[in-house]
Amino acid sequence: MNSQYTVAKFGGTSVADYPAMHRCAQIINDNTQVRVVVVSASAGVTNHLVTLTQQKADESQRKQLVQSVIDIQDAILAQLELDEDLACGFDLTISEFKALAALPALSAQQCDEMLSFGERLSSFLFTQVLRNLGIQAERFDVRKVLKTDNKFGKATPDISATETASKQHLVPLLSDKVLVTQGFIGSDAYGQTTTLGRGGSDYSAALLAEAIGAQSIHIWTDVVGIFSTDPRLCIKASPIARLSFDEAAEMATFGAKVLHPATILPASRSGISVFVGSSRDPQAGGTWIEREKSTAPGIRAVTQRKSQILLTLKSPEMLLASGFLARIFTILSAYNISVDLVTTSEISVAITLDNAQNASRPELDQACLDELSEFCHVTVENNLTLVALIGSEIQLKQHEMNLMKVLSEFDIRLICHGASKHNLCFLVEQSHSDHVVQSIHEQLLESA
Repeated sequence: MNSQYTVAKFGGTSVADYPAMHRCAQIINDNTQVRVVVVSASAGVTNHLVTLTQQKADESQRKQLVQSVIDIQDAILAQLELDEDLACGFDLTISEFKALAALPALSAQQCDEMLSFGERLSSFLFTQVLRNLGIQAERFDVRKVLKTDNKFGKATPDISATETASKQHLVPLLSDKVLVTQGFIGSDAYGQTTTLGRGGSDYSAALLAEAIGAQSIHIWTDVVGIFSTDPRLCIKASPIARLSFDEAAEMATFGAKVLHPATILPASRSGISVFVGSSRDPQAGGTWIEREKSTAPGIRAVTQRKSQILLTLKSPEMLLASGFLARIFTILSAYNISVDLVTTSEISVAITLDNAQNASRPELDQACLDELSEFCHVTVENNLTLVALIGSEIQLKQHEMNLMKVLSEFDIRLICHGASKHNLCFLVEQSHSDHVVQSIHEQLLESA
């Protein structure tokens, strides 16, 4: 395998329409090292597909949703003429989409099939845009190589099977072609379509890069790299030139939306550099994420993740007792509940849980709370935001005066520091979190 290959990924806004696709095609044309291109669904398509899977729409509404998806493709097709091989595949895929959308109810597997159509359709169109620039491009069905389990909706990749399939089906084509494939989707051992979860196209690109032994992954989006905070909140937010894998992983985990959190795993595991840049302005630079430490120790960014739960468990029996925490985590594990932060005192433990992906369930399962209540007093607080300071070798004493000054204005529910030298986290009321982020950025990053 050639370690000089690059995998490029383009998000939904980067392939939203023909002008956007043409800009992205120019990026590929300017970089001969790119051999695999991973595309998302055109902006807006996945939202329509999600609505179709929720089965709340009547027949008339379903037809309108289907037409909305087709209209987005047709607007691009109006400026393209597909080659025969792409036209046949595109028309067949549209027919499959219409047939599935006509069903009154969908299984979990069929929901994943439905969600896959956005990427499948955009990859036909982008392949033609590349060909029109004289690039030897071929559409490749990622389901041949990206293998997963059958947990539909959020499948787990099979790394070994993906590498084996990639060596057999993907690598032999790379010497003289640019392969355009789909993000977000894969297939299980039976060939059934699966999805990696919303936003999984970044992850797909990283998995494919690992499987072919690529040198780098280029994530093209609508912003110039990863910023010191959300630029919509702080006009003085600035792009970060270099991050370590650890810093980038912390940022993605704790709320930076530019990069899917799982993307860093394959890249870090295989030492593959990751570049994040803007497809609208490719010459503006961006952020490089690499194994080496970025710069001098210090805070690099502040992020936030809303819709958090604080679970506080208190029991006098915890004093000088063993097995209390083990009992708690055994119960949480049985209910498939993932814990983020943990702080403890002599007789209590406070735990944060991420509810951002499950806004329809504002509280924990009652059965879980009942089991915990059998041996401790349980308190559940909602509508909280986890704010995280991200950097390298963060020492609280370095920033204590400024940080305490900022935080003294707000009610802080929990502070967690020490488990990682790359973050300092705390919980605040969700209604105040934007202001907290703005204040911290102004005091700690804009004056740095």
